[in-house]
Amino acid sequence: MGTSMKVCIIPARFGSKRIPKKNIKEFLGKPIIAYSIEAALASKCFDRVIVSTDSPAIGCVAEEFGAEVPFMRPHELSDDYAGTLPVVKHAIQWLAENAVAPSEVCCVYATAPFLQPETLKSAYQQLQKTDADYCFSVTTFEFPILRAIKITHQQRVEMFFPENLNVRSQDLVESYHDAGQFYWGRGSAFIQQKPFFSIDATPFILPRHLVQDIDTIEDWEKAEITYQVLKQLAII
Repeated sequence: MGTSMKVCIIPARFGSKRIPKKNIKEFLGKPIIAYSIEAALASKCFDRVIVSTDSPAIGCVAEEFGAEVPFMRPHELSDDYAGTLPVVKHAIQWLAENAVAPSEVCCVYATAPFLQPETLKSAYQQLQKTDADYCFSVTTFEFPILRAIKITHQQRVEMFFPENLNVRSQDLVESYHDAGQFYWGRGSAFIQQKPFFSIDATPFILPRHLVQDIDTIEDWEKAEITYQVLKQLAII
């Protein structure tokens, strides 16, 4: 791997109100965080795969599946308002003080069971090729957001962008959203807290069937069904 060090950091705090113990809840036979850890290890992109958590219980599960848990995340970075960038910055600073500061970092979310090792490898190559600060997963919206509507207080309908009322869907600009799986980046960009959504980031486009945001029990159940179908079709 040369002189540079590449590290995977998986944030996994204990608190989760909508899905209790979400990061270690069983997803089709094993804790959901195991999928992220195994994808990171199988990609062979990293010198170290580290889980940043405030929970000894999550730490034990993470180590069982092959990740390192060299520190406990401080309380001030473990509440509902803790953002991804400060959490990753903390991990990088800990590494700089106790080992070697990584040149490249990939933040992988703990609830990303569709993440594939090849995706992590390809996204790293894209980061290098484009010389961007970040490369992160995105996918397309199912419906053109420029035709989105809102419901008013009077229970009436208004368009967000009424100028597109008579524009054909196929003539509207394609819209994308963060797929919430991973963020490859320069260690220096994370330390400087550079934003992900900027001209200095390059998008790694995923098909919609490999993306599932998991915030509610309904999301979780849909993800399990989708995963089983994709497994049967040998897509993952």
